[in-house]
Amino acid sequence: MLSMTELVLASHNAGKLKELQAMLGGSVRIRSIGEFSEVEPEETGLSFVENAILKARNAARVSGLPALADDSGLAVDALGGAPGIYSARYADGKGDAANNAKLLEALKDVPERERTAQFVCCLALVRHADDPLPILCEGLWQGRILFEARGAHGFGYDPLFWVPDADGSSAELAPEEKNRISHRARAMALLKQRLGL
Repeated sequence: MLSMTELVLASHNAGKLKELQAMLGGSVRIRSIGEFSEVEPEETGLSFVENAILKARNAARVSGLPALADDSGLAVDALGGAPGIYSARYADGKGDAANNAKLLEALKDVPERERTAQFVCCLALVRHADDPLPILCEGLWQGRILFEARGAHGFGYDPLFWVPDADGSSAELAPEEKNRISHRARAMALLKQRLGL
């Protein structure tokens, strides 16, 4: 069990910070890496796990605090797991709308039954930059890719990700519902268990 009252999140993404803080509750305060540095480390890993550890170590080094990194993305089965670790920069860093447009174009000839996908989240928590024992927790959220965007909540690929159990897209879910069932929620539940929260 790890005792801490505050940690730094290795992300400048305000939506991600808000989601993770809501999931973690008030017992631990999450601060943004943006308070300490505007520089993003180069994500040179070939997996979600490698990139999460790399980002967590960098955030701990820059802030002097325990650090939590979330490397997450969308893995589409018909595309061999793409966009995968490149989800945020799938359309060369042009943003969510461009990423979604590129994904729809890549899947334009793929029938509904073959549009299966999963959101993947790997959380890495390090006590300090050289922590030899990072805590790693992974969450998967199964769904499929729609033919057009639906819903106004969330960010990233949420408008295209159909959640069968919820009978709607991720972007049609209320934030509280998404925070309860998403890939990030599943990984965070495991992390809270590890931390005894």
